[in-house]
Amino acid sequence: MAKDVCCAENSSTKSNALFYGNAFIVSAIPIWLFWRIHMIDIVSSILTFIIVTAASTYLIAFAYKNTKFILKHKIAVKREESVAREMAKKLSDDKKMSKKEKDERILWKKNEVADFEATTFSIFYNNALFLAIVIFLSFYILKSFTPTFNYIFSLWISAGFLALLSTGTK
Repeated sequence: MAKDVCCAENSSTKSNALFYGNAFIVSAIPIWLFWRIHMIDIVSSILTFIIVTAASTYLIAFAYKNTKFILKHKIAVKREESVAREMAKKLSDDKKMSKKEKDERILWKKNEVADFEATTFSIFYNNALFLAIVIFLSFYILKSFTPTFNYIFSLWISAGFLALLSTGTK
């Protein structure tokens, strides 16, 4: 029987690059918000922007990985039947392939589909939640703070809360 590697917690290099790239982009978006709306001078605050963006990038990538890990197994279970049916149709023409090899290919395809769906949903969900929390904090909760402290606290609280939420139901 083929070993089910559905929920390997270690991310591949490709996944890590995707996660950190997306996390950097979504962490850098609030710079525009604070530069244009809250009127922070970019040049005088560049060090703050770099440090806060780096920290939030790490926390958001951490949240992506945890959310993907949690979702991957759930998605694999839900997609198992349809992927198996689709792959069985494709592999039915090949009479030379053994039953074990067909099962391994079906398992590989199931893991590939679950990995892709978990990755894309994790990125979408965490990005939407992060940006919503940043906007809520910066315009409603922390509006009386100076723009620099508003920026620092909005991003760190949002990214930290996201990372905390992602560790929830492993």
